[in-house]
Amino acid sequence: MRIVHTYFAVARGMTMGVRAACFDDAGRIFLVRHSYVPGWHMPGGGLERNEVAEEALIKELREEGNLKIIGRPKLIHVYFNTGASRRDHVLFYRVDVVQTAPRGPDREIVECGFFALDNLPQGTTEATYRRLAELAGEQEPAHIW
Repeated sequence: MRIVHTYFAVARGMTMGVRAACFDDAGRIFLVRHSYVPGWHMPGGGLERNEVAEEALIKELREEGNLKIIGRPKLIHVYFNTGASRRDHVLFYRVDVVQTAPRGPDREIVECGFFALDNLPQGTTEATYRRLAELAGEQEPAHIW
C-alpha cells in the first residue's frame, strides 16, 4: 500500500476514495476480503483524475461484487483516512443493491458475499463496525475513518 500511496503522492496532491454500505433486499450487507490488506471491508476504491465520485462508486461496486445500485446512493459522511496517508479522504455512501452475477475470487478480491448484520464474518474490520454503528444511529459519525 505504501508504494501505491507514494505513486499517488506524486501523481495527485490529495487522494480520495469511495466506499459503500451495500444492502440487498433482505437487509444483508455486502463485504469483501482483499488480497493485499487483512479483514473484511465494505467495497470501494480510489477516484481517478476527471472521475465523478458517483461514477467511481458505480464502477467499484460492479468490479468488486457485480453489484448494481438500485435508486440513488446516499452520501453519509466524508472521512479523513489517516490509516492510508495524511492526505486521503473517503466518501462514504449507503446504497441498496442487487448482485447481477456471482463474483468469484481473483488477484484483488479473495472472497466476498452478503452477511446478516448480526452474523458478520470473523475478521470484519473495526472501521466497518464503526460505520455500521453510525448508520444505525448508535454513535455520531467520526471524522477519521
